[in-house]
Amino acid sequence: MIDCLAGVRVLDFTQYLAGPTCTQTLADLGADVVKVEPPAGDAARAWGPPFRGGDAALFRAVNHGKRSVVLDLSEDAGLQAALALAASADVLVESFRPGVMDRLGLGAEALTTRHPALVYVSISAYGGRGYLGAEPGFDALIQAHAGIVSVTGPPGHPVRAGVSVVDTGTALWAVIGILGGLRERERTGRGGHLRASLFEAALAYNAYHIAGFLADGTVARPRGNAFPLIAPYGEFPTLDGRIVIAPANDRLFQRLCRVLDLEEEARDERFGTNPARLAARDELDRAVAAATSARTTAELLRDLRRAGVPCAPVLDIREVCADAQTRESGVLVGDRVLPPFTWDGRRPGVAGAVPGLGEHDAGVAEDARSWRNDGDS
Repeated sequence: MIDCLAGVRVLDFTQYLAGPTCTQTLADLGADVVKVEPPAGDAARAWGPPFRGGDAALFRAVNHGKRSVVLDLSEDAGLQAALALAASADVLVESFRPGVMDRLGLGAEALTTRHPALVYVSISAYGGRGYLGAEPGFDALIQAHAGIVSVTGPPGHPVRAGVSVVDTGTALWAVIGILGGLRERERTGRGGHLRASLFEAALAYNAYHIAGFLADGTVARPRGNAFPLIAPYGEFPTLDGRIVIAPANDRLFQRLCRVLDLEEEARDERFGTNPARLAARDELDRAVAAATSARTTAELLRDLRRAGVPCAPVLDIREVCADAQTRESGVLVGDRVLPPFTWDGRRPGVAGAVPGLGEHDAGVAEDARSWRNDGDS
């Protein structure tokens, strides 16, 4: 376990996926995360099936090792308890619509004025800026609005990415900002207000497509599993499944041709450079597909890897969980996928259980009475 954030107290006013992923990452790095839930609980507890232990799998994935307290912020008693907890926190993370925390008296300006060392984090759909600044939004909506849907899926049929990339990306940008904020506090003694938005994180995912349009007017389109800037690069059929092949330069393309016995294509000037291959992509992809479809996935993986050509099988989630690489990576523990990095061989990640709703009400209240924010007078 990595505990570089041991002693950091995080007050978590988030629900659903983006905010809880942010605070889960902080918990995995050793922070003490107190999850503040309404009387009905985080709505994501019911986002299922599948369920385990009464909670949805999605909720369980991003709420391990936290402590749960129930506060009704529509009641004065709940607000006073929240203010007391904020006085004991190093970091506060909230994911309400912009303006909600201000109306409750728990906004960034009020709390950072009272507690100057507090790192206050707001996660929202549009970041409180622009004509949609205070509008709500979820991952799929933002994928559509920021152009991710327009470049995903088969040609002519744009689709949402199959995982919540915008929620996760927003969470990780927020974590980066929080770590920077804590470092700044060490230097100056002051925290501040960090804003992270789903829309801006989605734009960051599309950075090279946006750069391409601004450079020469190119509008990226969906190309299925093909990468638009390299050919051949994508998914191809095998005798018993599918495989992704990624020969990213001329040397690797020649190696691919040797493995697949594509002697004519290896000599053809139309395929001599990557720009040339992109121009003739459809014809080249047909030749590669004809060759891969005559062999099994296992044979292709063996031969391509021996030749140093990047490749991977197309697996479903059951196959991923059973895959030796997954097991040997150490990232999968129980029903948790731990943070995807190690430090000196150690992997971060809390072993604590997913908290029951309000399970830690008494303990957190007692802690709040004994803690004091470093910025208080």
